[in-house]
Amino acid sequence: MLAPGVAAAEGTSGPALDYAVTCQGCHRADGTGTPGTVPALAGSVGRFLRVPGGRKFLVRVPGVAQAPLDDAALAAVLNWMLERFGRDDVPKGVVPYAAAEVGRLRRRPLTDVEGARRQLLEAIERAKEAAAPER
Repeated sequence: MLAPGVAAAEGTSGPALDYAVTCQGCHRADGTGTPGTVPALAGSVGRFLRVPGGRKFLVRVPGVAQAPLDDAALAAVLNWMLERFGRDDVPKGVVPYAAAEVGRLRRRPLTDVEGARRQLLEAIERAKEAAAPER
């Protein structure tokens, strides 16, 4: 039996349970993160797929890259997180993560996570401004 507040898991295995066991301690069941230390996934994770380098970033973040899951399970968790926490922001036509892609990317975890995240967030903001209609 899972503790109260654990993300609802489909059955007794799968990406929802893997998220609950591996990621939820910091990112929380609702994906809100831990203010000041762990970024929220809810309302933000899908936006990373809108800019170059964002897809790789999501796999190379040390908590993801070093997760104690095999490549296929980790790909499933990433796809589950995008559906659960980023559905409204994921660009149409995005190909789901595959085990081979995750395996290749996670071998090189990021060393400057904050710097990479800041650059990507700036790129997301620029893309949003460029797409906004002129007034």
